[in-house]
Formats: sequence, C-alpha cells, structure tokens
Amino acid sequence: MPSASAFSPPKVYPILDCETLRARGCPPADAAQALLEAGASILQYRHKPAWTRDTVAEAERIRDLCRDHHAHFILDDRADYARLLGAGLHLGQDDLPPRAARDLLAPDAILGFSTHNAAQLAAATVEPADYLALGPIFTTASKRNPDPPIGLRNLTEWRSLSRLPLVAIGGITRETAPAVWAAGADSVAVIGDLYPAICDPVSIKERMVEWLRLTTT
Repeated sequence: MPSASAFSPPKVYPILDCETLRARGCPPADAAQALLEAGASILQYRHKPAWTRDTVAEAERIRDLCRDHHAHFILDDRADYARLLGAGLHLGQDDLPPRAARDLLAPDAILGFSTHNAAQLAAATVEPADYLALGPIFTTASKRNPDPPIGLRNLTEWRSLSRLPLVAIGGITRETAPAVWAAGADSVAVIGDLYPAICDPVSIKERMVEWLRLTTT
C-alpha cells in the first residue's frame, strides 16, 4: 500500500551527481558541505558506476554532514547501500521495485520513485513511495539516455494523477523553476544549474543561496 509518511520535499532538491561534479573538478563531499551550509535540507547522492570502498567512505561522509545539518540524505538506485548507510532511497523505473525496496529499508526511510509519462505516474500512485519524480521536464544534459521532455503543459495536466508529492526534474534552471512550481510541482530537483562552471565550495554555496531565494519570492 502507499507510504503513510507525511514527508514533504523542499521546493529545491539538490542532486550530488558525481559525474557532473568530478567533470567540473569538485569533490562531491565538498559540494555537499557547501550546499548544506547554504541551507539545503535534502541531498541525493548519485553515483552510477560500480561502488568501491572509496565510494562508501564518501557516501558515509556526506551522510554524516547531512545529519550534522539536520538534512535528509538520499541514495540514488542502490537499496543495498541505502540500508547499510541508513539512508533514504530514490529508485528509477529499471531499479528494484519500490515494494521490494521498502522491505529492505528502515521503517522511516524516505523512498522516492521516478516516472516519465502519464501511465507511469498513475501506476506509481499505489507504490509505497513518499514522493514521485516526473521528468525530464525540459531537455537535460545530466542523463546519458534521457526520456523525451514532458514540458509544462503535461506537468499541469498530469499532476492530478497522483496524490503524492511531486518532484519535477530535468533541465530546470533558476529562470524556469518558478514556472515549474506554478505548473504543479511541489519541488524541483536540480543538477546542472546548481554547479557553476567554476565549481568550488564558495561558488556552489552562492548558487544554492540564489536557488533558495527563489522559494521566498
């Protein structure tokens, strides 16, 4: 049955995409600290290659930073490591089914699930998830084989298909985020526009502050 959690995602949902960060010369843990110091209340750690001891150690450090800042820590894809680290989990359509993952996680762990069209969004309503992601809203360069962009009109039309909190993702920038919220998203997940070309803790912190200012206007 659906999760009974009262979890409500913040309006800005930063994703620590390791590939993006390392391409810009910024260690994920440094980026995490900067985002948290700026006021982020949730972080998703996305590491697509095989996990190593160094990966686990990095994830542990970021988890501890999140705990210190009273922020939610979410892992992408990996239910096994989410259980090991006491983290929340975000699943894609090709990952472990949410019902199976829920049995592995701690009872209070946050569970998110990605959808990419109206049929998937409607079907996911019966999953034991705390929130659903929908996207890509716009063209995105953060995923190697993205689904077709949904656009704002479909976001608005499909919002009523699920009662769960909805996180929009995919190509969302500071310029487009207000329109995405207005179209029905509870939250926007951000990768590309969160990390400046000159990527260091100071610039990341400043960029996160800019994002958070949008939520107060």
